[in-house]
Parts: sequence; C-alpha cells; structure tokens
Amino acid sequence: MSHAQHDQPEPGLPTAGAHLNHTAVYASDRHVSAEFLAAILGLKVGATFGPFLPVDLGNGVTLDYYEKREEPIQSQHYAFLVPDEQFDAAIARLDEVGATYYADPGHTEPGRINHLFGGRGAYFEDPDGHNMEVMTRPYVRP
Repeated sequence: MSHAQHDQPEPGLPTAGAHLNHTAVYASDRHVSAEFLAAILGLKVGATFGPFLPVDLGNGVTLDYYEKREEPIQSQHYAFLVPDEQFDAAIARLDEVGATYYADPGHTEPGRINHLFGGRGAYFEDPDGHNMEVMTRPYVRP
C-alpha cells in the first residue's frame, strides 16, 4: 500500500471532530414508538439489531429504540431538521394520525407552527411522551 493510500480516510468515517452515530431511545414498546416516528418522518424502521429497533435518519445517525417496560420512560427531546416539503408532509401525517402538534416546546399553542430563524417548526409527543420537534431551519447560535 502506498503512503497516499494509507492516509486516505475510510469511507463513512469522520475526518475531523466527533459525529453522532446513534443514540438509544427508551420506549415502553419499541415497535410502536419506532413505527410512529418513522411514519411521521416518512422513514422506514430497520431490522432488529440485538435489543434495538433502528430508525435510520439518513444522515449517518440512527435512533435505536430500546424497550424498557419495568420503569417509567423519562421524556427526552429529539429535533429533526427536514426540508420544507417534508415538513408539510410531517404535519399532514400528524393530522392523519390525530396527533396534536404545537408551536412551542411547552405545548401551549396546539395546532400551530412556529417561524423561528426564518423557517417553520412544530413539536409533538411520541407514544412515550418524548418531545419531538420538526424544523426547517437550524437554530442560529451566537
């Protein structure tokens, strides 16, 4: 192997910094929760991998649903950056399944969206109470 070949990064691996690869999402029923999120975001649930049921977000990050039935699920927040047309589809899917969406993270503005940072966003709960967010523009950080 030449020196130049040896210095080339392996495909799919980060060349600098740290990249989130996957995270576990606790659920009382991993199938119900994974299927719910995948349906809202227009994604597919992957094949079971050990105790995990993955939803691949398409950017190299996987949400690995892990079932916990013996204790309450602690609510977490997950935000998904989507293109404008996927945002419209996600809102339509929430309406189809009868899930309420909100303009704010505290869920005080039902049936409304926000327009933060020149985009659109909405919050909704998954079957275990995780506070999910879809947005079309990333947050602007100082």
